[in-house]
Amino acid sequence: MVRAVPETHDDILAAAARRFAVTGYRGTSLQDIAREVGCSKAAVLYHFANKEAILTELMARPMKVLQALGERIAAHRGADAQRVAAEGFVDLAVRFRREIALIRGEFPELLQQPAFAHVQRISEQLIDAFAGHPERPSARITALVLLAGIAETCGEFVDVPDEELRAALLTLVRRALEPVD
Repeated sequence: MVRAVPETHDDILAAAARRFAVTGYRGTSLQDIAREVGCSKAAVLYHFANKEAILTELMARPMKVLQALGERIAAHRGADAQRVAAEGFVDLAVRFRREIALIRGEFPELLQQPAFAHVQRISEQLIDAFAGHPERPSARITALVLLAGIAETCGEFVDVPDEELRAALLTLVRRALEPVD
């Protein structure tokens, strides 16, 4: 059933977020979003050029924070870079766990989209900073598993208070990472 009033931008974003959380980005069509809102696909396209534009807007705040984290990491070296990366990524993952959950399992494909192109560079920067010893394969493996694990599981703990989740994740990270000389 189509509602009589035109749908708002925010209604479409909220519906898209719900659909992406249930069926994933790839598994959600513009028609699914329109049906969720109770409008036509044309109404969705009036507000957004395509599905990628919806995802881009949903992820705009986390991407801005990720970009700033990359800049902060670049300003540090060694143990300081590792600390900034660990604390910054945990903070980002906790703060935006609902948004990150929307793209779970689809991250590699999403990196191919122009709106997310810079994320690959920042991901490498995070891995290097987490590892502390980028020349050691074991340190890079640990860093990659930690980053992926934090991003993949944060959405599972939506009912855990932010500070409790943050403390648990930072404890895990500190135990897992090799200290930087």
